[in-house]
Amino acid sequence: MIVDLHNHTPLCNHAEGTIEEYVQAALDSGTKVFGFSDHAPMDFDPKYRMKFEEMQNYESEVRQAKQQHRNEIEILLGYEVDYLPGHMDRRVLEADVDYLIGSVHFIEGWGFDNPEFIGKWKSQEVDEIWQKYFDTIEEMAKSKLFNIVGHLDLIKVFNFMPKGDISVMAKKALLAIKEADMILELNVAGFRKDVEESYPSASLLQDAYTLGIPITFASDAHKPEQVGLFHDRIVQLAKETGYKECVYLKNKKQIKVAF
Repeated sequence: MIVDLHNHTPLCNHAEGTIEEYVQAALDSGTKVFGFSDHAPMDFDPKYRMKFEEMQNYESEVRQAKQQHRNEIEILLGYEVDYLPGHMDRRVLEADVDYLIGSVHFIEGWGFDNPEFIGKWKSQEVDEIWQKYFDTIEEMAKSKLFNIVGHLDLIKVFNFMPKGDISVMAKKALLAIKEADMILELNVAGFRKDVEESYPSASLLQDAYTLGIPITFASDAHKPEQVGLFHDRIVQLAKETGYKECVYLKNKKQIKVAF
């Protein structure tokens, strides 16, 4: 993929490989713009994110890689931030970075995409969980704190699918994303999960296209060998939907690229 903005480092405690290894993997895959957006620190669920005291080192190492490879590839700096009211920190939200990805990994404190807590899926109505999730995505967009929407329909990760119309469930969330001028990432991590499809699905991506919501691409790599995986599939999906360009951000300013 020509642009790849969502990738991690070992600082999040569930990824592996050095920053240099990720950069080399991006170069090998033909990526032109590569972004690091590791899980930002937060006073909740600290097991799966960097610590506040590690932010400076993370930012410094990414900027060092940017300088070192400036003639080969554009390297960008960001954070993936959990939208969780009461737990988001200004040190992250006001960080001097190129972009912030807003993601929803928690519904009322429940880490719905964590295999450790998968049992809770069986104690609630699946359709209700899905609607709560998209309601939270809507709230996230309306906060206008973020530039990119992370994995729009992550809620499907374990393939617990609703009976209701997903487009109806997600409609208000997509409208809020459009109103907030956010970018929707096409994230290939779903191909590596039980659901075996991208985030978002083809139908939700079509809804986004109809609304004129811009897109970017994301490996969501937690290992260097995941960088650029499923490139052909995700670009083809974007083209079939009607998209001809994607977007990346420098200093939170949108830059369009044809693909």
